[in-house]
Amino acid sequence: MFYQAEFWVAVAFVLLMAVFAYFGIHRTVLKALDHRSERIKAELDEARRLKDEAAKLLAEYKARHAKAEAEAQDIIASAKAEAERIASEAKTKLEDFVARRTKTAEGKIALAEAQALADVRAAAANAAVTAASAILSQSVQGSVADDLLIKGIAEVKAKLN
Repeated sequence: MFYQAEFWVAVAFVLLMAVFAYFGIHRTVLKALDHRSERIKAELDEARRLKDEAAKLLAEYKARHAKAEAEAQDIIASAKAEAERIASEAKTKLEDFVARRTKTAEGKIALAEAQALADVRAAAANAAVTAASAILSQSVQGSVADDLLIKGIAEVKAKLN
């Protein structure tokens, strides 16, 4: 029995345990394990707190993103409405411009017609005066004829113009 290695291993183990118990190594080991357990627990609590904080931040950023998206949609909608309003105003202004230009062109045409009619009347009056003077000068003679001719031509000119 004293020659077997297992016996001496058991004796050395018992002596080692007795030395550890005498010096209080078991308390030191237990304290170290307790400290390590507390440190791990603190790290887990910190990790949980950080996870909760990250979840709150994520929710906040999602809300901000949704709000920004809604604002972007509102801006797009208002821009479309503004573009439609501007297009409508431009169309109205264009129609008004075309109507005014048409009215102006019609006025110019009417004025040109009136001017042409006046020119035709003046030409007709001049032709009538010339014809009347030629006829009267051939049929009436003398100083009386000259006076009548001058008066008649003046009256015809005044009435025709």
